[in-house]
Amino acid sequence: MIRVLLVDDSPIALHIMQRLLSNSPGIQVAGTAANGQQALDLLPQLNPDVICTDLHMPVMDGLELTREVMDKYPRPILVVSVSVEPDSHNVFRLLEAGALDLASKIRILAGVHVFRRTATAKRTIPPLPPFALPPHAPMRIVVIGASTGGPQALLEILSHLPRNFPLPVVCVQHIGADFLTEMVTWLAENTPLPVRKAVQGELPQPDRIYFAPENTHLEFDDIGRFNLTQAPPCDGHKPSVTITLRAAAHRFGASAIGVLLTGMGRDGAQGMADIAAVGGITIAQDEASSVVYGMPKAAVELGVVQHVLPIEQIASALVALAKRNT
Repeated sequence: MIRVLLVDDSPIALHIMQRLLSNSPGIQVAGTAANGQQALDLLPQLNPDVICTDLHMPVMDGLELTREVMDKYPRPILVVSVSVEPDSHNVFRLLEAGALDLASKIRILAGVHVFRRTATAKRTIPPLPPFALPPHAPMRIVVIGASTGGPQALLEILSHLPRNFPLPVVCVQHIGADFLTEMVTWLAENTPLPVRKAVQGELPQPDRIYFAPENTHLEFDDIGRFNLTQAPPCDGHKPSVTITLRAAAHRFGASAIGVLLTGMGRDGAQGMADIAAVGGITIAQDEASSVVYGMPKAAVELGVVQHVLPIEQIASALVALAKRNT
């Protein structure tokens, strides 16, 4: 039985959510709270599996509640407020604090591994291991794929790249079309490098971060320019991480770096295989730092990942790899 704590200052909203969940097998409403402070006080007693919270509330709002929960009682948090819609930038502030807002809702969230994300509770990270690199083929591009938990992981990596990072970084993130623009804006505000969506025919430049646009596969033409296509979904996704990784392997060969981050499913695993097959570099986020260890695990199980690293080491790894160009 999945126990859920509902948090909303609207009695009507609480009633509606309770009614909806009462008809859901395997889900039990463990309790309700009218604001974040009440929810925080109830947590030790109720110990819910998932928290569903409004965003704007008196006393303590959803953002502050998220920070407190992830500091003291880390567990999945689902934002269910209609107030998110006109101000979806707040979703990414919540993601930064540790919340998960997933279309698959409570049942998937109940199985998600959540870890504490605070400045005072950092994991001990071992030194970055040396990279065994062939003497040829300087690096020319980085392709990063992510799904569930990706915005937080991308922020950790991109915010630690230097302003003069000598490679273009191309990202594919599984996310609802309504939120990609807001996510790109949020990352641009919190990273030293310019961040924007890729444009058809554009040649990717060093010290720039590009995202595959909504409902579009991102590939490269023979010159290395972006080629945005409307091919069918791959691995159930459009954009697909595998398609972009495969295109990078085809165009850049051993000069490509593939990075696969937290996420559900297998998208990206076959693309990482293509990068490895042409002599490129493959990096996967480790299980301990992944919100969902699905996509990286699939690539690791294929035997195509050369380096499995905690999220905190990946930016340093990319900087080390890029230094071979200088």
